[in-house]
Amino acid sequence: MLSSIPAARPLRHREFRLLWTGLAISLAGDGIWLVALAWQVIELGGGPVQLSVVTTAYSVGLIALVLPGGIAADRLPRRAVMLSADLLRALAVGIVAALSLTGNIELWHLAAGGFLVGAGEAFFVPSYTGLVPHLLPEDQILAANGLEGFLRPLAQQALGPGIGGIAVATLEPGAAILVVAVAYLFSASCLAAIRTSGRPQREIEDASQQTPLGDLVEAAGYVRRTPWLWATLLFAMIAVFFLVGPLDVLVPFAVRDNGGGSADFGLILAVFGIGSAIGALVISSRPLPRHYLTVMLAAWSVGYLPFALFGIAEAVWVMCAAALVLGVSESFGMVIWGTLLQRRVPDELRGRVSGLDFFVSLGLMPFSMAIAGPAGEAFGLTAVFLAAALVPLGVAAFVFRAAHLRRDELAHPLE
Repeated sequence: MLSSIPAARPLRHREFRLLWTGLAISLAGDGIWLVALAWQVIELGGGPVQLSVVTTAYSVGLIALVLPGGIAADRLPRRAVMLSADLLRALAVGIVAALSLTGNIELWHLAAGGFLVGAGEAFFVPSYTGLVPHLLPEDQILAANGLEGFLRPLAQQALGPGIGGIAVATLEPGAAILVVAVAYLFSASCLAAIRTSGRPQREIEDASQQTPLGDLVEAAGYVRRTPWLWATLLFAMIAVFFLVGPLDVLVPFAVRDNGGGSADFGLILAVFGIGSAIGALVISSRPLPRHYLTVMLAAWSVGYLPFALFGIAEAVWVMCAAALVLGVSESFGMVIWGTLLQRRVPDELRGRVSGLDFFVSLGLMPFSMAIAGPAGEAFGLTAVFLAAALVPLGVAAFVFRAAHLRRDELAHPLE
């Protein structure tokens, strides 16, 4: 049955099926955590400022430790790193749940728990990127990334928050947080059952003689010498700066200005998630495009042009249509990008390059969110959304020519 669906072929392999099942449950747990965390802050009498502090702690843990997470992924068995990350998250969230259920919870407990959840994610993601090629044949890696791209928005943005909302409404935030801890434990049990360690193909002697800082310098040097890598990371850094802040900060005001409310904003985010799932399923159902770098950058740059509609649309349904296209385009590029990391980056460098990717992509996110509001007030929503739509297109054209990506993709066919 599974073999008749190209995108589902990786699920025929026991080890990947265990990994994917655990990931599905832990991603749903992430979604539950977001809802339970918000309502726990509210129950403690906190407001937007307090919630912002608590959620920022997660970002700090993630960004601060993703580079060490990449180094660990290239020095240690990746399955063991992921298992440890899940156990750390389960322990941290379990302690927060116990404090909540016993009435002893304070805001700093939530911030500390969020920091540790982000830290666990920082170690989990690079090892996940490095482990997948050890579990599957090379020609199924694209489909595996498509399955992840299909799963992530549905579990993290739809199923998880839905379960979290029901759990908080019928029980209490502490009970919902306890469910999150169980989800991480379930993911850990799936990882424990995988028979492949995912140990990097690296000489033990070389690894022991090189410092962690030397590891990072080696990975940065590889990126600098590899045009398709530095070009894509440069594009991602600038695109994230121009897109994330307006999406998270200014879209709610664009919705309000057109007579919409919080339900309409939620609908737009849900449509974006659905588009991401559709895009991932579509791109992974076919072979990797021959001109994979061209398709990836075109999906990210041309596909972001509908972002301008948020500044000129007069109806919520137009914004939903734009969000659908944005979701499809974003996942198209992300699935190809993940596949390139796993097929073109050497195994002994894959974890560190993945960590650098995460760090670069997320590094400017806080600045984007900080500047979006003032920019919207100073220049108007229409001008900001137009810039967010056009700048990535110009950057994509620049890096495509500067890094000679057309020549690169023809010289390294991955069909």
